[in-house]
Amino acid sequence: MPQILSTKEANLFRQVIRDYEEKRYRAGLKAAEQILKRNPKHGDTMSMKALIMNAQGKTEEAFNLAKEALKVDFKSHICWHVYGILYRTNKNFEEAIKAYKFALKLEPESQQIQRDLAILQVQTRDYEGYVQSRFAMLKARPQLRQNWTALAIAHHLEGNLQEAERILTTYEKSVSVAPSKTDFENSEALLYKNSIIAEQGETERALEHLEQECKKCLDRLAVMELRARYLAELGRKEEAETAYRALIDRNPDHTDYYRRLVDVLGLTAEDEAAQKAIFDEYSAKYPRSDAARRLPLDFLTGDEFRTAAKAYLALMFNKGVPSTFANLKHLYSDSFKKDTLPSLAEEYLQEAEGSNAEASSDSSKGVGAALFFLAQHYNYHMSRDLTKALEYVEKAIQLDPKSVDFQMTKARIFKHQGDIAKAAEVMDQARLLDTKDRYINTKAAKYQLRNNENEKALNTLGLFTRAETVGGPLADLIDMQAMWFLTEDGEAWQRRGNVALALKRYHTVLNIFDIWQEDQFDFHSFSLRKGQIRAYVDMIRWEDKLREHPFYFRAALDAVKLYLSMYDKPEGVNGANGNNANGEDAAEKKKAAKKAKKEAQKAEKEAAERAAKQNPNKAQKDKEEEVKKKDDDPNGVKLAETKDPLGDAMKFLEPLLQFSPKNIEGQIAGFEVYIRRKKYVLAAKCLKAAQALDENHVKVQELAATMQKTMDGVLESLAPKIQEALKTELA
Repeated sequence: MPQILSTKEANLFRQVIRDYEEKRYRAGLKAAEQILKRNPKHGDTMSMKALIMNAQGKTEEAFNLAKEALKVDFKSHICWHVYGILYRTNKNFEEAIKAYKFALKLEPESQQIQRDLAILQVQTRDYEGYVQSRFAMLKARPQLRQNWTALAIAHHLEGNLQEAERILTTYEKSVSVAPSKTDFENSEALLYKNSIIAEQGETERALEHLEQECKKCLDRLAVMELRARYLAELGRKEEAETAYRALIDRNPDHTDYYRRLVDVLGLTAEDEAAQKAIFDEYSAKYPRSDAARRLPLDFLTGDEFRTAAKAYLALMFNKGVPSTFANLKHLYSDSFKKDTLPSLAEEYLQEAEGSNAEASSDSSKGVGAALFFLAQHYNYHMSRDLTKALEYVEKAIQLDPKSVDFQMTKARIFKHQGDIAKAAEVMDQARLLDTKDRYINTKAAKYQLRNNENEKALNTLGLFTRAETVGGPLADLIDMQAMWFLTEDGEAWQRRGNVALALKRYHTVLNIFDIWQEDQFDFHSFSLRKGQIRAYVDMIRWEDKLREHPFYFRAALDAVKLYLSMYDKPEGVNGANGNNANGEDAAEKKKAAKKAKKEAQKAEKEAAERAAKQNPNKAQKDKEEEVKKKDDDPNGVKLAETKDPLGDAMKFLEPLLQFSPKNIEGQIAGFEVYIRRKKYVLAAKCLKAAQALDENHVKVQELAATMQKTMDGVLESLAPKIQEALKTELA
């Protein structure tokens, strides 16, 4: 039978809960122990103590204590709720949901348990369960608008758009007092309802709702854009034209508005004169608008293109706009335009040299800008001539030796020549020209990593990281989720033969994506509280495709390839050093790894000392955080000592194949892993997908030969069902 607390102990128990919620773990633990001293078998207090211990990082002890609490008081909803929270914090969502449901059976009226269950259901995309939970919450508190909105969102995510709209309409009819004009939550709810109507394909009704109900919504831009889109879809061209012209007047540099205006007017690629007239009108009306001058270059041809391009380039060169080439390089898919643009730049140079006008005091303008454009043109992969590129950039540097942009382009040219060491050196010289610029600092570090100078790159980036961060620049870069650095650093360590550190970096990227996935927890309730409904639905859909991100694909592919090499040559990788040689070479690599470890430890120590000097009162707190956050494998030694490299590769490979099925490199990597794991049907599927993407790819043909050779040896020994599936896939 559960123990009953006295009034004093009950107050102390409430204090334990407050201490936990406010993260005063030491005080909470002390209070819990006071209760347990007199009532050692009080299940609720045992559970709260377990929760505090889990927050302190003592996960195993916390679970053991929570289980003891359940044995003591099996019918306590607090014990079951805490048990669910422990599972949730350890990412075992299935068990957490079971515990929450059991707690809810014991205490059906608990809003907290119901809310936690609902959040976990939407996090795991159990939309059917989410609908049920939200309906129960609405029945309990129908006076709260966010409960109605949340149920509508649940139906929307489940795919039941009509029911979602009905829920929102029901609430609107139940309101007796009209919301104020500044009610943000009401404004967002109306626009959300409008998006649901449009999603059902009822554009006419969506437009009617927008004009009647949303005319006073606070997001005026969204209303204007939706109205223009609906009018265009309904074929009401005159009204749509007026709507898009109003949007252009609001933002004359928004390129999409111009394109949609052209579509609404029914102009085709052949109607060059009519299209040009529109852009001429807006370039005269808004002289500072770049879009009105740049967009005609996309459709103009022949002499018309040449005239417009000449005027545009002259304007950009005179202003000294560094992004001129970046804005025009998409035109290089047209061979005429690719040849015309550099010839116009050279004409500009000749005219400038032939004129007697005084040179501009700013050497990045005029001649300097034209030389810079030509250097970029000849450095670009579609028009590459690196000798000419170097010639033009040297001329630009003579005009302005302190230009960071010119020096950066010179470094890129050396990179394309294959001289990575020289490129890194020149990029670092560019960095020294402006030591307060974070972008050039990042570029210099990236080039140093490409040159396998990991330690130097970390020191370079350390100039911009927070000095007080425990663990030095590397820890700060991980906290800031600098994935470009982690991937480049991992690839550099891999090239240097340090398998352990390479794997550590790739797993850190994997963990960052897991963190992004977990970050949703905060927004399931926050977005409803703040009324940010449309943004919330967009976030949910974005999270569903999270691992489509190029950063994930690159790091995952690198990791899979590394694990494959570890499987093929297990003797070729040796813990932290990753040696694949012996004798002097092995000794050198071991020495280098040891030196790198010492430098990392030194950097951490210096960062801690700097932090202590800046704020001595904070030193003890940082020390406690360091103990809590301590990484038990900072150099990846345990990762490199894996006994199942192919099993570890699957952690990266499965999301890669699921979210990037159209990337042939991913399918090739999938085949390589599955064929080694003897998962022949899955290997055949990857081969089939790769052939569908590019059957003439050299690697795909190699894989086909490998598959055929493997099947010749093992097909007869496989189970009949597998043989049949393989024959279907290989047909």
